[in-house]
Amino acid sequence: MNDSSATQVHDLAERLETAVASVFIGSRDVIRQAVTGLLGSLHILIEDIPGVGKTTLALALAKSAGLTFSRIQFTPDMLPGDVLGMQIWDQALHDFVWKDGPVNAQFILADELNRTSPRTQAAFLEAMQDGAITIQGETKPLPQPFFMIGTQNPESFTGTFPLPEAELDRFGLSFSIGYPSPEGEAAILSLRHDAGKNTALDSLKPVASADDIVTARRLVSDTYISDTVRDYIVSLVRSSRSNDLIRIGASPRAAIFLQQAAKARAAIEGRNFVMPEDVDAMAESVLAHRILLSSKARIARQSPAACVRTLVAAQQKPAGV
Repeated sequence: MNDSSATQVHDLAERLETAVASVFIGSRDVIRQAVTGLLGSLHILIEDIPGVGKTTLALALAKSAGLTFSRIQFTPDMLPGDVLGMQIWDQALHDFVWKDGPVNAQFILADELNRTSPRTQAAFLEAMQDGAITIQGETKPLPQPFFMIGTQNPESFTGTFPLPEAELDRFGLSFSIGYPSPEGEAAILSLRHDAGKNTALDSLKPVASADDIVTARRLVSDTYISDTVRDYIVSLVRSSRSNDLIRIGASPRAAIFLQQAAKARAAIEGRNFVMPEDVDAMAESVLAHRILLSSKARIARQSPAACVRTLVAAQQKPAGV
């Protein structure tokens, strides 16, 4: 990727961030993470309490990017067919016909994903990995570009089913939104004065198209990464597998996603090459949700995010890249 291509990605990211920030009141870093996931082909998992703006963030990003949007609100009684689609009886044709499920959209918000059963959660595995679904032996491609934001309530909340490790590993990035500042909360009230409705979100216009997102994703993948930085990623990921605070370390897929996230960050900042700082900046979002802590870490009240920060701090940074 040359300098002009990097500038193209940077300009697209700026337009998306500005558009989202006009209706989503929250940290600009949260918006940047969401845009990084979209342009880096990295599905996102957001764990937070209800009411902090997860749905607003997802819908604003989908509308700004000009993508078709589908929100799936999960409940314990949902079945895989409610997500993927199913055969239904057509009285006029006297035959079964296929009805697409809500997963058939370019941008999916899987809202409160851990409120549904593991059987239904697993309906997303192929979609997240391959951008396709298989029904009765027939594989159907999903609309492209395909992108998913999953949200989950904290595990301490009533009526939650923990996401299986295999599904967590398919989310490229994970982060929380958190409470807004006092000024931010006042701004939210000003946007929601019409019976709680966000009228600014209703009028939000696209600043990009599906073709723009596809092009940006290709340019991100073409971002140059040196063998030295690639070795740094491998060293960081492998260190998670030999730390006494971590029972199960990050998978090889984590290294792939960390490389992709670092490329996306570099391109969004207008660079056509990856630096170790890009890896460090994305490590927590890519790795924290993939590692399982040891009993020693739990006794010491260490969080996965804190463990990842410790791993990053202990790595020797390569120079001259």
